[in-house]
Amino acid sequence: MMEMDLQGWLTSVLASWGLVSVASVLTHGVMLVLLVGVAFLADAVCRCFLLKAVARLVKHTKATWDDVVFDHKVMVRLSRMVVPVVIYCFVPVVFADTNGSTVDFVRRISFVFIVLSFLGFIHAFLRAVYSVYSDKEAFRNRPLKSLLQTLQVVAWFVGGIIMLSELIDKDPVSLLAGLGASAAVLMLVFKDTIMGFVSGVQLSANDMLKVGDWIKVPKYDADGVVTEVTLNTVKVRNWDNTVTTVPPYVLVSESFQNWNAMRESGGRRIKRSVNIDMSSVKFCTPEMLERFRKISLLKDYIERKEQDLQDYNAAHSIDDTVKVNGRRQTNLGVFRAYLTAYLRSLPYTNQELHCMVRHLQPTDRGIPVELYFFSTVKDWIPYEEIQADVFDHVLAVIPEFDLRVFQSPSGADVQRMAWQEKN
Repeated sequence: MMEMDLQGWLTSVLASWGLVSVASVLTHGVMLVLLVGVAFLADAVCRCFLLKAVARLVKHTKATWDDVVFDHKVMVRLSRMVVPVVIYCFVPVVFADTNGSTVDFVRRISFVFIVLSFLGFIHAFLRAVYSVYSDKEAFRNRPLKSLLQTLQVVAWFVGGIIMLSELIDKDPVSLLAGLGASAAVLMLVFKDTIMGFVSGVQLSANDMLKVGDWIKVPKYDADGVVTEVTLNTVKVRNWDNTVTTVPPYVLVSESFQNWNAMRESGGRRIKRSVNIDMSSVKFCTPEMLERFRKISLLKDYIERKEQDLQDYNAAHSIDDTVKVNGRRQTNLGVFRAYLTAYLRSLPYTNQELHCMVRHLQPTDRGIPVELYFFSTVKDWIPYEEIQADVFDHVLAVIPEFDLRVFQSPSGADVQRMAWQEKN
C-alpha cells in the first residue's frame, strides 16, 4: 500500500505541474530509479557490513572448508546477485498498474543478470577450491585443473541454456531436448575438451603424470618438467627453457617416458662403455701381478684369485709351463676387477642396486667394456659431472694394465704413419 500511495502522490504532483499526459510514465520512471537505488544501497550494505561480519566469523573458526566457501573474492561475486534479485522481486510493485509485458521484460533481464552473477560466484568458488587443494600433497597428482575447467564449462553451458530459455520463453528441458539433435555437432566442437578430460582422468588414475614430473616425448620434442596440466594441454618446460604443449590424449594413446620413478628411487643409472683394443689383451706375467698387488683396490683380489687358480691347476694336474694350459689371469680380467672395486668405493654409488663391469659383443672397433651402476646423485648437472669424473679416471688407468683404448685413426695419425714410412 505504501508503494501505491507513493505512486499516487507522484502522479498527483506531476499532474499539478501540468504533466498530466506523461505523469504515469514519469512516475514509473522515478519509481524504477528509486528501486535501482534501493537495490544498490542493499548491495553496499551487504558488502560493508555483512561480508565483513562473515570474514571476522570465519577467522575465528578452526575449520578450513569455510576459508574456501567464504573467501572474500567468492563472497563479493555472490553479493553481486543482490541488485538483480531486489529488482526482480520488487519490479511488479513498481509496474503494478501497467500491462504485464513491461514487468515481464524487466524481470527477464533481471533474471539473466541473476544467472550471470551466480555463474560468476560458481567460477570464483571453484578457483578458490582449486587454489586450496592444489597445494596439498595428497592432491598434487590429481588433474584438478582439468576437473576445474570441465566444471566451469558445464556450469556456463547449463547457465547459457537457462538464460536463453528465459529470454525466448521456452522450457529449459525442452530446449535441451532440442539440442539433443545437435549432439553430434556439440561433440565435434568440444571434442578436444572431452578427450582432454577423459585423458586427464586416465593419467591421474594410473599415476602416469603430474605437475613437477620430468617427462620425455620425442615425437613432440618435449624433454623437461611438466609445469601445468590443463583440460586441453600439458605444458612442458624443456631444459633449453622453451615450452612445449602436448595434448593430454597423446600421452594416453602414445608412449612417453616419465623420469619421476627414477627420482623417487635410490639412484640414477649410469651405463656407458669404453672400447678396448683386443690386440692389447694378454695373460698376466708374474711381474705384472706383482705390480698390480701394489694397487690398494686389487691387493686382496690378486692374492685370492692367484690362490684359487693355483689350487685349481694343482687339483687337475695341469702343466702351467705352457700358458694356454689351465687357468690364468688376464690384464683385461684384472682391469674389470679393478673397475668393479673402484665403482663400489665411490661415495655416490648406490650399493643396494646393480653395480657391475661387463663385456659387450666384440666388434671391429674393439671389445666394449661397459660400466653399469647407479648414482645416488640424480640431479642432471652433478650427475653428468660424476659420469665425466668416472670415465676420466677409467681412460687414465687403462695404460696401467697394459691395455689400449681403441680409436679410429685421425688425420694426424695418418700423417704420422706416412712420415714414419718415409723415414
